[in-house]
Amino acid sequence: MAWRDGKRGEWLVVIQVILMAVVFLGPRTVSGYPSGSFPFRRGSLVVGAVLMVVGGALLVAGLVRLGRGLSPLPSPRERSVLVQTGPYALVRHPMYGGGLVLAAGWALVARSWLTVGYVLLLFGFLDLKSRREEKWLVARFPEYRGYQKRVRKLIPFVY
Repeated sequence: MAWRDGKRGEWLVVIQVILMAVVFLGPRTVSGYPSGSFPFRRGSLVVGAVLMVVGGALLVAGLVRLGRGLSPLPSPRERSVLVQTGPYALVRHPMYGGGLVLAAGWALVARSWLTVGYVLLLFGFLDLKSRREEKWLVARFPEYRGYQKRVRKLIPFVY
């Protein structure tokens, strides 16, 4: 099976990488349009830095906890097990959630409304991607339904 088929979510990963690159490397303003002042200049730097650290920690904890079960693709591996401990006890998709929190922190550090828009676009995409991934997880792990009821999806204690 070729990766171009996208049967295991290959194109979802490509889109995610592009969106993350836009968040961190994309333009901060649009030429010819007012940039708008970002409120609380010093506060946005501090809060943004804290969010980046927390998001990065959640992302890394998710990577480490999956261990050998880690795959770049959203479809579960043949011999994977359902992980519900560590960061997965806080949120079902800690790598996505951590990346979102990190990206939101970056938008605050960059003090860019356009970057905030990119983060919102990334949030919408990761929400859709996680819905597809959860269909695969429910098919592979019947106990996933109960896990969905107990644990938030992307952002601990929020969503």
